[in-house]
Amino acid sequence: MVTKIYTLVNQKGGVGKTTSTINLAAYLARLGKNVLVVDLDPQANATSCVGVDKLTVAGGTYEALLGEPNIFPYVLLNERLKLSLLPSSPSLAGAEVELVDELARESRLRKAILSIANRYDYVLIDCPPSLGLLTVNGLMAAMDGVIVPVQCEYLALEGLGQLTQTIERVKSALFPELHVRGVVLTMFDNRTNLSTDVVDEVNRHFPNLVFKSVIPRSIRLAEAPSYGLPISEYAPTSVGALAYEALAKELLKGDKQ
Repeated sequence: MVTKIYTLVNQKGGVGKTTSTINLAAYLARLGKNVLVVDLDPQANATSCVGVDKLTVAGGTYEALLGEPNIFPYVLLNERLKLSLLPSSPSLAGAEVELVDELARESRLRKAILSIANRYDYVLIDCPPSLGLLTVNGLMAAMDGVIVPVQCEYLALEGLGQLTQTIERVKSALFPELHVRGVVLTMFDNRTNLSTDVVDEVNRHFPNLVFKSVIPRSIRLAEAPSYGLPISEYAPTSVGALAYEALAKELLKGDKQ
């Protein structure tokens, strides 16, 4: 199988982006795939979600963006999860400033990831909740498309237009092949009409691009990161776990077609 590189992006925080990155990666790994998570967020939440202390990270995405020729030594393997991680750390916050005058600054991450991508079946990139240079690097590295987590609440819809415009700008100016691979609906509450209305609206906005697997609002999903575990290990029989397992299988099935 050719390596698939997806970037999960949404400039709005709290939509389940990191949760989706980690849990999708964990289930892909459970399904026998060799998976690398790339944490591109200075908050390093994805790093923490797999049990790594961001303050002890020796190197990772910061070095990748600054042009380190060999980033593989910075990749950490979680033996329990059979999941690899290129970690983030607080130093990544300074990368946008340091890259301002650098040549080809938008494609630093792409170059770094492509140098090690053949070791993996899947590379999932977790972007920060912003549309700055870090996210542009994430979009430029999305060789097989962008996955957009969208919270099933009204305000989440307001940011979709801005995100779509950013994707179109990057597509027209830098990366013509950039496209949306799919939209993941998160924090769905079947007790409210609003959630259902948002699902309908997102399907209108992204026809034929919304994953059928919808992620429900779940206390277990919210608790899992505090234990440094994906939902597949923390509460494998919970509704959130079953939803992310279904999403991983749906992605795999679509990629085989």
